[in-house]
Amino acid sequence: MPHPFQSARLVYRAVEEDDEDFFLKLQQDALGYANAETRLKKPIGRKLTKTFLKHVMDEALLGVVICLPAAPAVAKSADSVDGGAGAGVQPTLTPIGQVTLDGLEPEQSHHRHTDIGIDILPEYQGKGYGSEAIRWVLRWAFMAAGMHRVSIGAFEYNTGAIRLYEKLGFKKEGCIRENFWHEGRFWNDVHFGMLASEWSEMRQLQEVQC
Repeated sequence: MPHPFQSARLVYRAVEEDDEDFFLKLQQDALGYANAETRLKKPIGRKLTKTFLKHVMDEALLGVVICLPAAPAVAKSADSVDGGAGAGVQPTLTPIGQVTLDGLEPEQSHHRHTDIGIDILPEYQGKGYGSEAIRWVLRWAFMAAGMHRVSIGAFEYNTGAIRLYEKLGFKKEGCIRENFWHEGRFWNDVHFGMLASEWSEMRQLQEVQC
């Protein structure tokens, strides 16, 4: 049976408390952390990971683990150690990243605006998984959650992310000049956004082209 939350190559499951080791691995990727966080760069321990995990589970509008789908179940042979004929190996998902949408405070929810956060393990980058996950979460935000506007940001030095967001249809809305200190100099904070109407137009155009 197909997973209810999936895209062409990926499955999106809920974040659980026992994902702590996986989130710690994500946060201990020094380059990924530098591309996503404004905190002073230093070794990451479990305390910070626990705080972030709790935030995602309790406060985010949406927080999911990005996974590669499970391989088909493999039947065990009749002479296997723990089962006879008909037994099967339970397939498992392979977590490769996470994507979140910021939660809406009660007195701000009428604006229907949220912000995307995404992180992919280094060994799974460069394969289009980030693009696919962002497209999926945009659809969820506009179609399921009724958002009017979705934003995403990048530091000036993260040129790959900037190119990706523009390719996905985000509009550059401006930047906060010299807002972050990194590697001996100040860098701009670049802001992108997409409106529900823009996403709908882009979706219709893609359907026509198909």
